[in-house]
Amino acid sequence: MVESSGSGDPARTIAMLWGTRQLPRRGPKHTLTTARVVAAAVELADADQDLAALSMRRVAEALGVGTMSLYTYVASREELVEAMLDKVYGEAVEQLGAPEDSGWEEGLRRVARVNWDLCMRHPWVLQVFTGRPPLGPHATAKYERELSVVEGIGLTDVEMDAVITLVHTHVEGVARRRVEADRVVRRTGITDEQWWREVEPFVAEVMDPARFPISARVGQAAGQAHQAAHNPEHAYTFGLDRLLKGVGALIEERSA
Repeated sequence: MVESSGSGDPARTIAMLWGTRQLPRRGPKHTLTTARVVAAAVELADADQDLAALSMRRVAEALGVGTMSLYTYVASREELVEAMLDKVYGEAVEQLGAPEDSGWEEGLRRVARVNWDLCMRHPWVLQVFTGRPPLGPHATAKYERELSVVEGIGLTDVEMDAVITLVHTHVEGVARRRVEADRVVRRTGITDEQWWREVEPFVAEVMDPARFPISARVGQAAGQAHQAAHNPEHAYTFGLDRLLKGVGALIEERSA
């Protein structure tokens, strides 16, 4: 199931995220806060590691209130997902910390690791398509701190944005495979290493090196190295190293 940020009413969503929307003064006394509602939703999504089962009804049950009472604080499920994203982005802002003078490469490695850790703690974020970027305060602060890593190194503004997007795309792609692999392990009860040991003899019987010389050689080498068909951590490190080499070449090109 894929969600999409930016699906709710823009003015209402931004007012909710930035705390400028006023709660109704009339009616029953407010027993909740928007922050409590969002925190309960994040806790449920973390436990499920999935957004598919998240509903306003389940959040209300977790808080011990009626479902309709939630709409006083969050007008729709779409707005709730936006607020959940912004809440967990606040964790990334804290991890990124203030800008450091450790250089752009180390800075981008920190950006990558913070986003990787975020995906591992909250796998459901990978189910939210952010083609329309979240516009909450934490999302904005996160973007600001990430951009500060590549500020003043000779790139254009568009290139700065593209570099951060490139890091995000790499991290999210590999993290998605890691999360899906973990789900397979939980569903089957068999680790990738156990699966590989079980399947390797059968593959050896049918894989004809004369017919598939390259795939037989490379597949065997990779399988033995990773003890699995795929190693997300290796893919993360290998890809990030190559990515940073490319950014370095672009910086050199701009300074030539």
